[in-house]
Amino acid sequence: MTYHETDIAVIGGGAAGFFAAIACVQANPKAHVTILERNAHVLGKVRISGGGRCNVTNACFDPSGLITNYPRGAKALLGPLTRFGPRETVAWFESHGVALKTEKDGRMFPITDDSATIVDCLLGAARATGVNVRVKADIVRVTKEASTPAFVLGRGNGDVLTCKRLILATGSSAQGWRWAQAFGHTIVPPVPSLFTFEIRDPRLEGLAGLAVECAQIRLAETGAATPAQRNSASDAVLQQTGPILVTHWGLSGPAILKLSAWGARFLYERNYQAELHVNWLPSLQLDVLLERLGEFKHERGGQRAGAHSPFQQLPTRLWASLTRSAGIHDEQCWAKLPRSRLVALATQLHDGRYYVAGKGQFKEEFVTCGGVDLDEVNFRTLESRLCPGLYFAGEILNIDGVTGGFNFQAAWTTGWLAGQSVRI
Repeated sequence: MTYHETDIAVIGGGAAGFFAAIACVQANPKAHVTILERNAHVLGKVRISGGGRCNVTNACFDPSGLITNYPRGAKALLGPLTRFGPRETVAWFESHGVALKTEKDGRMFPITDDSATIVDCLLGAARATGVNVRVKADIVRVTKEASTPAFVLGRGNGDVLTCKRLILATGSSAQGWRWAQAFGHTIVPPVPSLFTFEIRDPRLEGLAGLAVECAQIRLAETGAATPAQRNSASDAVLQQTGPILVTHWGLSGPAILKLSAWGARFLYERNYQAELHVNWLPSLQLDVLLERLGEFKHERGGQRAGAHSPFQQLPTRLWASLTRSAGIHDEQCWAKLPRSRLVALATQLHDGRYYVAGKGQFKEEFVTCGGVDLDEVNFRTLESRLCPGLYFAGEILNIDGVTGGFNFQAAWTTGWLAGQSVRI
């Protein structure tokens, strides 16, 4: 057995862990800071995020507006984001030689469009500040000595590392949550967030790759629900408006991902089975929609209904599919449509109902709803309220954001403030 010592240990070599370690050295220039990563490589999630481009943050610089993108943790993050938010994140990367660009939806990426730029920047900053990075560090035991402020970290090979302060930045690791729980913390049960919907419906067959720029979607429960489920549903924001994408397995796109985040627990409790209501034309009320269809019938009576749409914002193939689902055959002209067919078509457009049969995947994000209970953490310092000297950063906390750079921003914010708060 070999014993090692370090002043501050950071378990987790991801975005939050690196930011915490770098901030630790800035706050404690003479301290020995060590990052412990169980994998062979650090910053793995940074490398693959954003399709390999790394969505660093979002150009939403008002903290009160920014927190509306966090289904869990918004209230706790408000104060920290006023101290280290997107503006400070941009400035930090620019001061380390990395310029960011803003896309039209607010997402911010390195101008290189290459996540390696962010990885190299963090590795370089850690190296320049003297952070010691250890990979394949299989920590299997974390305890705290009763008579001293020291933490004891045991490795699988029997080696022991002691530290005066400990930062857990273990992401959505069950082991990290078990360690936090051993120190007395409550763990809000983790469930997946940010995922696509598996929907097998003839209306979507053959439409994979088709995108609709603005649709309104809403979840409704199916079958019986327990009182607890009904209460959780009332607490969730189960409606979103935005772009959606038809896939080979169902529906994806920004609006679907946001809905999955806000409805993460609602869907988990129902085994990812629910009714999804889709309004393909949310800018039109139902009566206006029916009026437009009637006008088109009068003006374009000789044209085939399935081939000629009055709504340019709807893709042609989707329009053809929805007309067929309303009982209108391909050769039927507008003039021959009875009002009942117009009503059926308006219903498909305004309130189409699709059965969500399961949870798909969103490969660019791995986000979890749940983690360390936020009431047990001091959000001025990110220190545990139950165990002095223990700090948290990143996804180990019950904080998660929608897609768009918000989860990385939570990692930068909590990592930086935790690191800056540690004193030895």
